[in-house]
Order: sequence, then structure tokens, then C-alpha cells
Amino acid sequence: MTTLKWWQTALFYQIYPRSFADGNGDGIGDFKGITEKLDYLKDLGIDGLWLSPHFPSPNWDCGYDVSDYCDVAPEYGTLDEFKTFLNEAHARGMKVILDLVLNHTSDEHAWFLESKSSRDNPKADWYVWADTPPNNWQSCFDGEAWTYAPERGQYYYHYFMKQQPDLNWRNPEVKQAMWDAVRFWLDMGVDGYRLDALGTIYEDPALTPHTVPMTMGELRRFSETAQTPEEKALVDKYWFDMFKNQWGGPGLHDLMKELRAVIDEYDGDRMLVGEDDNIDYMGDGDDELHLVFNFPLMRTEKMTPAHIRKNQKERIARLDKLPTRGWACNTLGNHDTSRIYTRYGDGQHDAELARLNAALVLTLRGTPFIYNGEEIGMTDYLITDPAKLRDTMATWYYEHLVGEMGVAPAEAAQRAGDMTRDKNRTPMQWGNSANGGFSPANVEPWLPVNPNYAGGVNVHDQQDNPDSLLNYYRRLVRVRKQTPALVVGEYKPLHEKAEDYFAFLRFTEAQSVLVVLNYSASHQELKFNLPGKKTAHVLFSSSGRGKKDEPLSKVSLGAFEVLVAELR
Repeated sequence: MTTLKWWQTALFYQIYPRSFADGNGDGIGDFKGITEKLDYLKDLGIDGLWLSPHFPSPNWDCGYDVSDYCDVAPEYGTLDEFKTFLNEAHARGMKVILDLVLNHTSDEHAWFLESKSSRDNPKADWYVWADTPPNNWQSCFDGEAWTYAPERGQYYYHYFMKQQPDLNWRNPEVKQAMWDAVRFWLDMGVDGYRLDALGTIYEDPALTPHTVPMTMGELRRFSETAQTPEEKALVDKYWFDMFKNQWGGPGLHDLMKELRAVIDEYDGDRMLVGEDDNIDYMGDGDDELHLVFNFPLMRTEKMTPAHIRKNQKERIARLDKLPTRGWACNTLGNHDTSRIYTRYGDGQHDAELARLNAALVLTLRGTPFIYNGEEIGMTDYLITDPAKLRDTMATWYYEHLVGEMGVAPAEAAQRAGDMTRDKNRTPMQWGNSANGGFSPANVEPWLPVNPNYAGGVNVHDQQDNPDSLLNYYRRLVRVRKQTPALVVGEYKPLHEKAEDYFAFLRFTEAQSVLVVLNYSASHQELKFNLPGKKTAHVLFSSSGRGKKDEPLSKVSLGAFEVLVAELR
């Protein structure tokens, strides 16, 4: 078998620290809780952990507004507790990557407090300042992108909310300070980073205004009310045009090469994965990022065989063209998107589709990432009481709708609940008890727990149930790990015009594996003409069929069945 790096063979699991495990009973997840759940993750078959930000933060954006890059938020524990978590994860053979927020800091970071204090302080040029707003750029979260700081009588730029001022990466001192923070955690032993919003680091140096005839709040409202295909197409055009000058400015590839050089100073194949789908950020395949996410796979209202085949054809062709062949990275969910169970369900076959989509991520070529709670079928939870929202993007939108646009409070609350990321960040459901076992019964969790924990959507109830989604994940992950072709093998689509099912091969010189995902409620009778192959030995089936040999001339598939079989 071809020798791969650890991050190519790993199954990654994203932990949202605030919502994962409350170890000290205060309603907020923490490192004590995460450490206590490491055996659960090991048993699930997880090889790598991605932690959303755990740094000190005033939490205007749930930790993505960092006030100190070299410490732990007190609600999550101490630096020593982080080290204990890291050592315990490593002791179980699990790697750990951290979230690296490069574009901006918190407005409470010491760097910004000094920068805004005067125009001639040592950090005066560490952020992006202007005497007057030079254009009509918008914050993607809450209105105008330029905010006045009376201390120095100037405006600072922020792509995200006003509490998240953009760093001036054209200043070499900023680079040095950030690379020092990167080394701080690498020296401690972390195995790499997920890079947050890297496309926003450099803007158009000409500061070209956008041409959209509305504000960001108005555009968000237009997105909700658009009805016709023409209106929906205009929505997409306006979103692109509004922000196109605030993304991907010159210098980003050179910056990624600098960061890669820092990473490469360390042994152990430390890695970088970008929150972006642009394969250009992988450079020549060996000098920028190791991975970028295959977000285009997620961008569909309905997961279909045709969409998956088109996605794989385009992504793999691009990766193969890199001078050092690129490696894919597949996911269908994270802390910023609706949960898989909700997003790709049809209201009738949600459970079956969730199993199909789990199999999709775990059998495609590349490194799979799953988001905490997917393995038990957690769903979005609509929070319609604005007082319970913690996502400030949503609370701003609610207030904007009511105060600026005259929308009735009840409708505004519904709209804010629909758009907020809180709905897919609710606490992990560990048991069939108060607060889903996340926190003690007498403690209010930081976000409401989805009440469907009482209907079996929890770890405890699924733990020993052989038919549960949790045990489905465990079996499928085990098959993946025991089947070299599913980890290292090439990809070849089969039956490329089939509308109801997605069939493909994963193969090495020594092994060929057939994967068929039936995305329909119809029974399928399939025939595969594969040179030199006559039978398929079942390795995994969601219908529970035994591990037997079946003729390739007649492969029967039940409704929504997942079949993984080794060719003989």
C-alpha cells in the first residue's frame, strides 16, 4: 500500500468546545469534559480532532474574536488542563489541530487596544485604518465595514463584526507576532491548524467600492423573500458582487508559503487545512496548504448521484493537475452550517439519507471530517426566543429587521432563528436525562439543548443498540480502516448516467472495492461488467445482509441501501 501521511488516512472529528462536554457543571463545555470523552471518540474510530477556538475571547463571535492567542479561555479551563487533554489525546493515538484565526483579532486584544490609543504608538499600523471610510464595503455580519475609533479619530476596517478588527498583514511585525503564536502551540505538541476565513486576509488594495444597490441587511432580507428564479439568481449575484473586493487580494499565496515554512520547521508531519475550497491555496501541492475543504459537495439543496459525480470529476481533476498531486478533503457539516440530518433530509426518509450521506463522506477518496453530534443524528434546533440566541449575527439581524425594516417581531424572531448558527451549535446530547446529559439538571446550558434527546437522539440510548446510528458509524468506520482501498485507493465512477444511485470503485493494485449508494426508495437490480471480476464479497451493508459473495451480474439493492463489497 502507498505510504500516506497521517492526515491523509485520518478520520477527523470537529469539536465545538463550548457545546461538547461540560466537565465542571457550569453549563459550558470545557477541557475537563473533552478529556473525559476521549475514550468515546477513540471507540468511534476517530484519529484526529479539530477544536474550534479555545482561546480567551469576549465571545462576540463565539471565540472567533480572539483576545489572546497564547492562552485558554477561563471558561474552558487552564493551560495545564489543555496540556492534559493534548497528552491524553496523543496517548490514544489521536492528533489535535487547532483553529487559527488569522484575519482579525478581538477589539479587546492588547494589540488593538494599543493600536487605537493613538496614531503614533508602536502598534499604530497593526490594523487597517482610514481617516474617513474610503468606500461602501460591508461587514458580512452587521452592516458597514468601517467603524470609528474616537481615541485616534480614525476608522478601522472589519470584514466581520465591529468587535473583530482586521489585522494589517502587510506589516512584517504583525506576521512575526502571529508566527510566534503559531509556534507557541506547535512547541506544545499540537499537530496542525485549520485556518479560519483565510480568503479575507487581503483585500483589494485599490479599495474598489461594491456596486450592489442595497446594504447587507437589505440583501439578507432580499435573500429570504426572493421567489422567482430570476430573483434568486440576482441574490447570488449580489452576494458575490458585494464582497468580491474584500476577498483574495494579492499576497495571500506568499503568506501561505511563509506559514507552511513555519509548519515545516517541526517534525511529525504537522498540517494545515484551509476553510476554503479554492485548490489554488494548495500551491504546487507541497508548498502551501496540505488540504482545502470540498465545500462544493455541500452546496446543494438535495444530495443526488449526479451532483456527487460532477463534484468528484471536477475536484479530482484539479487535484491531479497539481505538480505534487493534491489530496481531497470531504465533509458535509460543521459549526457554520445546518446539520446533515436536517439539511439533506426530505422530511420522510431523514434517517435513511443520514446514513447514506455518512457513507458518502467515509468512502470517497480523501480525508473525511465529521462534526460532533452527526454520529447520533443531532438535528438543527430552531430557537425562536431572541433572548436565548448567542450568535450576535442573529441578534443584530433581529434588531435590524424590527428597528430598521419594520418587520413584525414574531416574523423577525423566526427569521433570526432560521439564519442563526446557534441552531446547529446546541450542546452535545450524551444521555436521556435533563439537559441531554450535557449539564446537571439544575444548571442552564449556554444554549438550549434540543429536546429530541428524549426521543433517542443521545449517546447513552444508542450506545448498546446495534441498530443505532452511532453503531452504524462505528461499523462503517471500522470497515474503512480495515479496507486499504477505501483509504488509499483511486476513485472511478460507474454507471455514470444512473439517477437513483451512485456507484463507484475504490481500488489499489491489490484490492478493488465496489461502493453503491442507493439514493432512492426503489429496489435496484444492477449488473456490473468489470474485467476479471465476477463476484463481490460484502464488507458492509446498511440492510444487514451477511458477509457473503454475490455475483456482479446481479447485485440487488434495497431502498436507500449502502453496499460496500470487495471484488473477487
